[in-house]
Amino acid sequence: MTEATAIRQPQPTNKSATLFYQVAMSQPASHLFEVTLQVNNWQSEVLDLKMPVWTPGSYLVREYARHVQDFVAEDNQGEALVSHKVSKNHWQITTGDNSRLKVSYRVYANDLTVRTNHLDSTHGYFNGAALFFFVPGLENAQIQVRIVPPQTNWRVTTTLPPVPGLNNTFVAKDFDTLVDTPVEIGTQQIYNFEVLGKLHYWAIWSQGNVKPEQIIKDTKKIIEAEAELFGGLPYEQYLFLLHLSGSGYGGLEHKDSCTLNYPRFGFRDREKYQRFLQLVAHEFFHLWNVKRIRPKALEKFDYERENYTTSLWFCEGTTSYYDILIPLRAGIYKRKTYLKNLSKDVNRYFNIPGRNVQPLGESSYDAWIKLYRRDAYSDNNQISYYLKGQLVSLLLDLLIRAKHDNTKSLDDVMRIMWQRFGQDEIGFSETNLRDVIAEVADENLDNFFSRYIESTEELPFDDYLDPFGLYLKTVEEKDVPYLGIKVQSNSNKETISFVESQSPAAIAGIDAKGELLAINGSRAGARARKERLKDYQANDTIQVTVFHQDELKTLPVTLAQPQPSSYEVAIKNNLSDKQKHNLIGWLGE
Repeated sequence: MTEATAIRQPQPTNKSATLFYQVAMSQPASHLFEVTLQVNNWQSEVLDLKMPVWTPGSYLVREYARHVQDFVAEDNQGEALVSHKVSKNHWQITTGDNSRLKVSYRVYANDLTVRTNHLDSTHGYFNGAALFFFVPGLENAQIQVRIVPPQTNWRVTTTLPPVPGLNNTFVAKDFDTLVDTPVEIGTQQIYNFEVLGKLHYWAIWSQGNVKPEQIIKDTKKIIEAEAELFGGLPYEQYLFLLHLSGSGYGGLEHKDSCTLNYPRFGFRDREKYQRFLQLVAHEFFHLWNVKRIRPKALEKFDYERENYTTSLWFCEGTTSYYDILIPLRAGIYKRKTYLKNLSKDVNRYFNIPGRNVQPLGESSYDAWIKLYRRDAYSDNNQISYYLKGQLVSLLLDLLIRAKHDNTKSLDDVMRIMWQRFGQDEIGFSETNLRDVIAEVADENLDNFFSRYIESTEELPFDDYLDPFGLYLKTVEEKDVPYLGIKVQSNSNKETISFVESQSPAAIAGIDAKGELLAINGSRAGARARKERLKDYQANDTIQVTVFHQDELKTLPVTLAQPQPSSYEVAIKNNLSDKQKHNLIGWLGE
């Protein structure tokens, strides 16, 4: 490679150029995908290639180009062409008068997440953004991709349409589609089933205690419940791709597929299995909300930099509201379980002091620098737009239902957003979204949005729960004075994982990542700490001994009044007829 020179852009004559990728993996245990790009009918003296820095659905600049190696450009005769890097994700090739070019490179793939690439001796998996370059000016060009498995018994699973007559060769209508269509290569188990006249697949990689028959049965119910909400299914086929891992968790949505990562032995325990189904409901809901109903900032993706929007509270938060509601509607669990799951989320919310620091809209806007880059202080200065967005969506649904006697709900907001923006994939603005919500509610909601999206005002749950016979029940450990730390036990080491801002511990100078050794000279680990604190009262000063950065410290800490330890959405006693009616209209019998 030579030193970087000035960037030269491709000429309009290249609109007739064709792009053909080949993805091989001759030594899968090396974790290296071998990628070849064939460019035909190229008419310019320079070819620019750029690797995306992020992938839609995961709002963090991940710098996929860091995994690219062994970059080589050749002409049609196999002669090397001069190439150089212009920036972190931008390669430039001097093509001369060559109209047929071949670019070869390898991509290291040993990160098993839903947004990256993974290749080993058992399978290969890739996301387009993390594997393929795009050619500026040719983002809308059709792209063919041929997959070369390392073994004859490895199959290719993807929703990209196959090219007739060519084995393991597929076509993407444009680069967006290539990025939006993950590919699995290996001996994954395939299970197909039909819902509402459309073909669906579960593709499952690796081993665990998963029961495909039960998953298919419950998936059908989820699909039917969500299709009823939106009025049908906007695809011809859909793929659920499941990676069974040691302890991973996550999902990434696509227009006609999703990738899920879940602990391999997380399917027997009922609560863990229900959590899995909520993940399924969440990612499937995204095929409408965010893949088709999406903010203007995401209407056309810029793969080289952050795409900012304040509406992720709706894209992700409202989807999170529905992911625990859909299994209830589908008959997978009952009202009691729904309220239990909702209570867990409310409890998490109240245990994050960052809710008093970061507004919801700012949480969405700052996703790129905060949500996926957590540290020991994160809970003090940020709140997840997933979590608070879910709870704001809850309040909006209850507001609309209470005013309109359950004849209108957040469902109507979703349907109108689908009809006005999703079906034709027209990006919506935050103003568009708020106008639709106000239209369904039939009232001005500027004050609501100002208080709960633009500011850090506390969410008034009881005001919205009361018409449905519910209330927020708080549990306070009255005999445990407040210290303000969280401790994790690992190999007989008690590590301070979190120190709440302005808590007695923080004021005394205790930092996260230190090791908790003793309270008043006696050992006090994660389990024993609460019992030890019961020996004291608010305003008592205790001596807390910690190891921090290899330094032994004993610090005086003045304890504060006990704090609520948990929160529960509970049903009131002696509900009025109106409350019973409202509750049944929302959550069923």
